[in-house]
Amino acid sequence: IGQVYGGTIGRAKKVMHGKTSKIFHTGTGVFSGLPNPFTATRYHSLVILAESLPDCLEITAWTEIDGKIDEIMGVRHKSLQVEGVQFHPESILTEHGHDLLLSFVNYCDAESISCDQKDVL
Repeated sequence: IGQVYGGTIGRAKKVMHGKTSKIFHTGTGVFSGLPNPFTATRYHSLVILAESLPDCLEITAWTEIDGKIDEIMGVRHKSLQVEGVQFHPESILTEHGHDLLLSFVNYCDAESISCDQKDVL
């Protein structure tokens, strides 16, 4: 999402393959109703570079070091129904991952999703 809208993808400060982090968030969009922070599983070595974040996107989730944003973990478009996360909500090590996925289904046009697809979540 970051790259599509003009941001730059770069190497993360630390490779995070199968590691967990506390995820802080705005409580909006797919994060509505979730505890803040919660623990999520990360499997990546690339991130959206914060200094390149385009004006049309807003940060919705992040990791912190000493109370300051460390790396972007979620973004959403300010005027389009586009939202994504950097971590893996489907992982067994992610707290409230199924709640986040259900929130995503509700955030999207849930009427266009078949019952079979909803049952997977």
